Amino acid sequence: MLAVLTEPRFVDQPPAEIYATLASEGRYVGSERTMYRVLGEQRAVRERRAQRVHPKPSKPTLVSTAPNQVWTWDITLVAGPVARSFFYVYVMLDLFSRYVVGWLVSTEQNGATAAAWVRETIVRRGVDPSALIVHSDRGSPMKSESMAQLCARLGVRQSFSRPRVSDDNPFVESHFKTVKYQPDYPGRFDGQSHVVEWFGEYFRWHNEDHHHAGLALYTAAEVYEGRVEQAVAQRQRALDAAYAAHPERFVKGPPQAARPAAWVGINHVPQAPLGRTQTARRPAPCPSSTQLPDVSTEAPSRARTVASDTRDTSALTGATSTSARAPACARRGDGAAHSARS
Repeated sequence: MLAVLTEPRFVDQPPAEIYATLASEGRYVGSERTMYRVLGEQRAVRERRAQRVHPKPSKPTLVSTAPNQVWTWDITLVAGPVARSFFYVYVMLDLFSRYVVGWLVSTEQNGATAAAWVRETIVRRGVDPSALIVHSDRGSPMKSESMAQLCARLGVRQSFSRPRVSDDNPFVESHFKTVKYQPDYPGRFDGQSHVVEWFGEYFRWHNEDHHHAGLALYTAAEVYEGRVEQAVAQRQRALDAAYAAHPERFVKGPPQAARPAAWVGINHVPQAPLGRTQTARRPAPCPSSTQLPDVSTEAPSRARTVASDTRDTSALTGATSTSARAPACARRGDGAAHSARS
């Protein structure tokens, strides 16, 4: 059979054509499936047409040992007052501390808005962009030309999740679940100002008050701002006093206050046992905002920005309320005035 299949007239013909030709000549040497099997054993069957081969996406491997080394971000939708109306909440997390370094509420989801917001966040946080990695999924704003050009000009390294792999960006995804499982989460928001007000108070709580299990039950602000040692010392004093009063309760000996992990990673396999941090290091000095390129022309013309870094926003908004929830447009988790885009 192999001799027949390799005759000069059949060398470029598929088994179906060979089978039909032989049948027309009154010959039968085997079924079409048998021909495929015989040719397959000789590795004589392959795709003859040129096929485009897509490279296998590489697994992102990131590790952060201090604040402002790796930021990870995403966009979530929140429901508006009527069916099929949504607002987009952009959130940027510092990987090491889980601190929300920037957020934005918008009625649009596009690369120009995202690029302008990322630049504003870098300027406000005073981060050296050449030492920063920004990780995200492969959504259209993240892969947009505006975002790519901004990162190229600033020297920011972009990192992306693999296609259709949800756990390549686990910290932001987990954060969004925490948001939407809050007892007071509205479900539907009355308008953009309602979204800004609710998320402003939520991010303040998340950064300043919420004790993260992944941070040894310290707050994100304590880790991000380098206040871990003071918090550890205070907890250790309380443990020492408890041990001195009732040592029989501590069967393993004097207790030690836990510390946050020395590093946080995405898809990172440690080569040594997981350590504990001694101090939260601050980032190196960075260029001033005037050295960063202006991408404001890429943002939608309807965008408006409140640029301030003060904890008192009443001078900007005209608000006189002393309520814990910010009444205007609004408060970030770090107390800075919020940028809302409509």
